[in-house]
Amino acid sequence: MITRRTFMNQSVLATCALALPRVLAAAESNTNIDGANSLQAHAHKRGLLAGCAVGAANLKDDAFTSVLAAQFGLVVAENAMKFGPIKPKPDTYFFDDADALVNFAHQHNIKVRGHNFVWHEQLPTWFKDVATKDNARKILTDHIMTVGGRYKGKMQSWDVVNEAIQVSDGRPDGLRKSPWLELIGPDYLEIAFHTAHQADPKARLTYNEYGIENDGTDDVAKCAATLDLLKRLKAANVPLHALGIQSHINVGESWGKGLRELIDGAKALGLEVYLTELDVNDKTVKETDVAAPADLADIDRIVAGVYTSYLSVALESKAVKSVLTWGLTDAHTWLAGFMRPHTTDDKQPPRPPQRPLPFDPDLKPAPAFFAMRDVFDKAPHR
Repeated sequence: MITRRTFMNQSVLATCALALPRVLAAAESNTNIDGANSLQAHAHKRGLLAGCAVGAANLKDDAFTSVLAAQFGLVVAENAMKFGPIKPKPDTYFFDDADALVNFAHQHNIKVRGHNFVWHEQLPTWFKDVATKDNARKILTDHIMTVGGRYKGKMQSWDVVNEAIQVSDGRPDGLRKSPWLELIGPDYLEIAFHTAHQADPKARLTYNEYGIENDGTDDVAKCAATLDLLKRLKAANVPLHALGIQSHINVGESWGKGLRELIDGAKALGLEVYLTELDVNDKTVKETDVAAPADLADIDRIVAGVYTSYLSVALESKAVKSVLTWGLTDAHTWLAGFMRPHTTDDKQPPRPPQRPLPFDPDLKPAPAFFAMRDVFDKAPHR
């Protein structure tokens, strides 16, 4: 009997077999990936921005920054602009890392996304002892005005609120029971967006969410709650311009109907759509799907096939304006801590770290790079 999971895995492999011959041939033969052959150049031809997340330490690596400047038209700080890192003390901001990214980007004609003003994670260590129901609103608005004001006019967009939906928390409105909700109430979202617009009127203001991309039951429920939130915000005349779909996706997942309905729902509200944190978690690749546990070529083909199938669906809609991967190279991926299961055969080597991004650990273009470029070429112009 073929289970749903087996079917999905077989579908991914079939996608690889059918969609990747030209991509892999390009990977083997095309050594020139700069200039007109770069990701951003191919994206630009379709009215898209291609970007990636960047860690502060990456900017000290000349090899990394050379690839970054050559390939991408949009960058986002991986951590440097989050509340905790940028405000380590109640009366102290640390802007060095964020400034370095913004300065680098503008020196190389690269646009910048801000990530993020409001999140329930990576809050400063002082927050739990200092923030109260009496002062939380001021802490929130002061933070947004200070950080947003510092980069006023320099940002393509800001993730104003990140991950505010958690259906399992049981609230009728679907909101997560976060510190911001508990201290301020549900209108913290409206406050955040209005304050962000005041701080930087030209930035595209984004609501960013994860776990809303695929056709699984949990994602469908969270997708519906997210669209309901966006409708409420728009009905209240909140300055909201875009939905960020994080797109941390897994080998073996299915998408199509749910992803299309999500994007169409955002478009119907007059919103742009950004794919903000794309990567492919390959921990679910089965031993039976690869020639050997450490066969990087097989893993790379599977990952590239997922990029092809996911982006082909997402980029059908002209509402999608940008595609950012959560990192540039596998060497720095946050998924490094997520290993595929080791083989039970002691004679086989352990499986290698994950390979979820368009550049391999040596900063060479992976099959995923060519898969992305190929899908860009086939996307409708927007």
